[in-house]
Amino acid sequence: MNDEPRSRWTGPGRSPGFLLWRVTLAWQRAMRAALAPHGLTHVQFVLLATSWWLGDHEESPTQQRLAEQAGTDTMMTSQVVRKLADRGLVNRTPDPRDARALRIVVTPDGREVLAAALRDVERADAEYFAGVDDDFVAGLARLLR
Repeated sequence: MNDEPRSRWTGPGRSPGFLLWRVTLAWQRAMRAALAPHGLTHVQFVLLATSWWLGDHEESPTQQRLAEQAGTDTMMTSQVVRKLADRGLVNRTPDPRDARALRIVVTPDGREVLAAALRDVERADAEYFAGVDDDFVAGLARLLR
């Protein structure tokens, strides 16, 4: 009896999970490099950008709504939002409808930092994903469903 693990893939160079892992690490390095001049981590950038988007398209999000939209853990979201607030990039204001909740509002300084960071992230994304087509993006979206 052979107890060696088997895979339908023919090694790590063909394993979708392993390839995704390697692609993710490389993309994260590109994001860190793009965000370093702005003093933002990637998680800070995602939560700042998501706060801005929700505030402009829905309403200023609660921390819970922000975490849901960004796909982040609520406790981690709270810690990161606190750091963004300490830096003056967001304000956390009481929700008039729920005394337990805080609404996240991107400040003018936050919008300025975000605009500059967004340009660099979009440029890095365009460079990193230059070799892929719309089918690749559609495939990623299918994996999330």
